[in-house]
Amino acid sequence: MLELWLFRSRWLMAPFYIGLTLALAALLYVFAVEIWHELSHLTEMNPGEAILLALSLIDLSLTGNLVLIVIFSGYQNFVSKIDADGHEDWPAWMGAIDYSGLKMKLIASVVAISAIALLNSFLRVAQGEPMENQRLAWLVGLHLTFVVSALILALIDFISGRTKH
Repeated sequence: MLELWLFRSRWLMAPFYIGLTLALAALLYVFAVEIWHELSHLTEMNPGEAILLALSLIDLSLTGNLVLIVIFSGYQNFVSKIDADGHEDWPAWMGAIDYSGLKMKLIASVVAISAIALLNSFLRVAQGEPMENQRLAWLVGLHLTFVVSALILALIDFISGRTKH
């Protein structure tokens, strides 16, 4: 009886994935507002501002992709299988990402998002926008921390995979 209830408790995770779906909708709203606001100034936009717009939209897109990966693979791995037999739009990666793969995709996305934020800040400084050196130092430090963390996690996964064989 205890094992049955423990097994059924996995459904307690389902509301988390519903919440992440709402977060994805919020990201879409922010994306739409950002593009609407920026495109209204398209005729006055210089190349640097266009690059910043593109980086901002890429950042939101990567974050949305990350949330989607966590929703699908988390639900599939921890709650229940998603039945999509014969669905032509079913992404090939779904069902193939295990917890280790999810972790690596998550950290790679965080590194990419961090790199875009850092590049965005450097471009703003290059355009003459004032920015404190301390803020830039924190951005560089955080990005390097994420990169080192990703390398360590990849090394741990590599060693773990080698010891299993």
